[in-house]
Amino acid sequence: MINITVREHRKEDLPELISIWNRVVDDGIAFPQTEPLTLESGTAFFAEQDFTAAALDADTGRVLGLYILHPNNIGRCGHICNASYAVASDARGSGVGRALVSHCVKQGKAMGYRILQFNAVVATNFSARHLYESLGFVQLGVIPGGFLKKDGTYEDICPYYHIL
Repeated sequence: MINITVREHRKEDLPELISIWNRVVDDGIAFPQTEPLTLESGTAFFAEQDFTAAALDADTGRVLGLYILHPNNIGRCGHICNASYAVASDARGSGVGRALVSHCVKQGKAMGYRILQFNAVVATNFSARHLYESLGFVQLGVIPGGFLKKDGTYEDICPYYHIL
């Protein structure tokens, strides 16, 4: 069992955060981004978020995953936040995702957000959907063909929300 700690990211985490993020982007089945981050663009990207967290193996200090938290909209909908999560491929299934999402829910509430909304959870991302539902997220419906996969096919997406 991994002893997981989640904290705000630090400069020294950036190479690992970028590598984990880019792996998910390269897989082409979960994130909407198509271009990988460089050290320069990744540093800027993570800095422009309201909060970027790193999940670490507390015993070794290895970065296992991350999340970004930011507004989902502006003005009268500015109380709704959005987040994205990425876990190192060899750390999946070990509780890292649960630790990240749980931390994010608390962080979003502490930052004054009232709702955490996921706009585009790919329908076949069963592990993420199960995790979100086990933590009290509610699925809003299905958007047919809302996600263009790397292989050129379209997949349904499922928006979710959680009252903070």
